[in-house]
Amino acid sequence: MYGAVYVVSTVTGYLLTSALLLKCPALLHRKKREVFHSRHISHRGGAGENLENTMAAFKHAVDLGTDMLELDCHLTKDGQVVVSHDRHLQRATGIDAYISDMPYAELPPYLCKLGVTFEREYFCEGGEDKRIPLLKDVFEAFPKTPVNIDIKVNDDTLIKKVSELVIKYDREHLTVWGNASNQIVRKCYKENPRIPVLFSFPRVLQLLGLFYTGLLPFIPLKEQFLEIPMPTIITKLYDPNRITRSQRFITWLADSLLMRKALFQHLTARGIQVYIWVLNDEEDFQRAFALGATGVMTDFPTRLKDFLDQHGLSKPQ
Repeated sequence: MYGAVYVVSTVTGYLLTSALLLKCPALLHRKKREVFHSRHISHRGGAGENLENTMAAFKHAVDLGTDMLELDCHLTKDGQVVVSHDRHLQRATGIDAYISDMPYAELPPYLCKLGVTFEREYFCEGGEDKRIPLLKDVFEAFPKTPVNIDIKVNDDTLIKKVSELVIKYDREHLTVWGNASNQIVRKCYKENPRIPVLFSFPRVLQLLGLFYTGLLPFIPLKEQFLEIPMPTIITKLYDPNRITRSQRFITWLADSLLMRKALFQHLTARGIQVYIWVLNDEEDFQRAFALGATGVMTDFPTRLKDFLDQHGLSKPQ
C-alpha cells in the first residue's frame, strides 16, 4: 500500500513540476538571446510576387519591410555559393543540368514564368531580373536584414563556404541556417556554433515526443528556431476531390500534433522563435498568430504585410 502511495505521489509531483516548468521555463532555463524577432518572413523572397530567389524578389520584400528573407543555397562547379531552391535546373530554367556541374558564369537565367509551389495553379511572371544570384550579392545588398538559409545538400564545402560568407559580412547575429536533415544541421552547428540553427525533422519529432510525455520542460535545447509547416494547407494545394480519406486523416492528425499553442508558448518563453510555413491567405495568417507563432513565412509579402498592418502586428515586440 505504501508503495502505491509513493508511486502516486511521485507521479503527481512530476506532473505538477512539468506543468509549472511548461508555463514558467525561466525557472530552469536561461532564455535565449533574441537579436532579431521576425513576424514577416518572405519565402524565397516572395515567390508569388516576383521570380523566386532573385534579387528583384529580395529587394521588393525588403522595401515592403519584411523582417526576414528565406532562401536556399547550392554550390556551383567553380565553388560559388548561389541562391536557388532546386539542385537541378530543369524546373526553374528549362535546362537539363545540375548546378554543381556548371560554373557560375554559365548558369542559365530563370524562365519567364514559374509555378508557385504553395499556391495551387498559380504562376508568377517575372520582370527583367532572371539571374540566379550569389549569396554574397544578398549579403551586400541587405546588410541589416536577417536571412534564413536552407542548406539544400549535404556538402561539407557548401557549409564551410556559407559560414565563411556569414563571418566575412559580419552576419552571425543576423543569420539562421539548417535543413530538414539532422546530419546537415549537425554539420552546420559543428562548423559554426555561433550561427543559430533550425530544428531538423528528426529533432521536431523528438521535440513532440518530449512535449507529449511532459519531459520537454526539463530538457535543454540548442536550437533557436522551430520552422514547421501547417499541415492543413495541403487541402488548399491539391484538388479536394483527389484527397483520399486516409490522407485527410493523416493531415488532421499531423495538424493536431504540431499546431499546439502550449508548445509554441513554452518555446517562445525560452527564446526559441516559431515560424510556420508556407501560408498565403488571411485565414492561415490569423490561425498561426492566434496559436502563438512568432512569425509566418509567405510567398506573398504584400498580403502578409496588409494583414499585419490591419491587425496592428507590424512591429515586432
